[in-house]
Amino acid sequence: MGSTTFTNARVILPDGVRPDSSLTVENGRIREPAPGDTVVDLEGNYLAPGFIDLHVHGGDGADFMDLTPEAFRTVCRCHARHGTTSLTPTSTVATYQQYVRFLELNRELTGTDTGGARILGGHLYGPFFIPAAKGCHPSLEFLTPDPVRDELFLSFAGSGLRTITVAPESPRTDWLVRAARKRGLIVTAGHSYATFAEVEAAVQWGVQHVDHLFCAMSDRARLRPTYGFPMRGGVMEATLFFDALTTEVIADGKHLSAELLRLAYKVKGPDRLALVTDSMRAVDCPDGEYFFGPEGTGEPVRKLDGVGVTPDGQGLASGVMGMDHCVRTFHHLTGAPLHEVVRMASLTPARILGIDRETGSLEVGKRADLVVLDPELAVKQVYVSGRKVFDHG
Repeated sequence: MGSTTFTNARVILPDGVRPDSSLTVENGRIREPAPGDTVVDLEGNYLAPGFIDLHVHGGDGADFMDLTPEAFRTVCRCHARHGTTSLTPTSTVATYQQYVRFLELNRELTGTDTGGARILGGHLYGPFFIPAAKGCHPSLEFLTPDPVRDELFLSFAGSGLRTITVAPESPRTDWLVRAARKRGLIVTAGHSYATFAEVEAAVQWGVQHVDHLFCAMSDRARLRPTYGFPMRGGVMEATLFFDALTTEVIADGKHLSAELLRLAYKVKGPDRLALVTDSMRAVDCPDGEYFFGPEGTGEPVRKLDGVGVTPDGQGLASGVMGMDHCVRTFHHLTGAPLHEVVRMASLTPARILGIDRETGSLEVGKRADLVVLDPELAVKQVYVSGRKVFDHG
């Protein structure tokens, strides 16, 4: 393969924006700027690292829980149009056999050419929730950790499974967390009404991350009817308190108000806070009725005015926007510097996943996962390992 040099770019680096700069790509990797076989004049547009989505369920009419290779590829192509170059397919609450098939497909497709975003391995999301905190997920099989049954899940570590979400208060969760960490998996807490003390214990077991801050989690007010006084903290307070925990926000402007985004940014900072879409199949689709989870058997939801809602319109039901929208929205609502917002969509999730030596920033030797953004931060072009997968034209 020849080399390509991008010139006249505003290059977004982890610590700032470098104007009037160049970047060279060769054999799918970034190398020192040099004259290339092909020169692409970016005409002053931004050149950013490709976005990495830790928490994504679907897009363009498909859900990962449709459980077909084409559904996986459809979602990956959809999110590439929004600047995402890598993602962890995220399951919904399902049946045991559906979870297994989901992991089998991740094993089959991880690292393959999807025509869009790269699949990094599955996020097993749903079996270990507590039912009371399920949110918009289908009411199917909720599991408590079991050393015999769950060995099959863990056997996918390194070949299709990257992340597991748990509710720390469930029985035997300490076993599952320790077993998962021994296999190199990322363990997150989510859809949980745990107390502060239970989260603190989970950190000692090896929990590293908390899913969608402020959503489907306990806090002082929710726990007070159960525990009376003195009032105690829950998952929300523990997430903000423990520096060992990273977390994420759905920055679509619908799930969280500007002040909650600003609070998360102030307390956790750009190195411990990631942006996620938590998007379902209605991305790039019109408003209307959809299924969250498998087509025809998942939970009925609606897309309405830029967000997923329950059929009655009263509750939130997943995101429906791409990562480019989240970057623009977070930047606009918080006033955070652009390079830090982009970092929360690229290098920070790469560090959370342990892949920051390979991707997440525009550094020599890393994969050439690139997004070209115009001055309004709209996506113009997307490259995965130096290969163009989207061009707005």
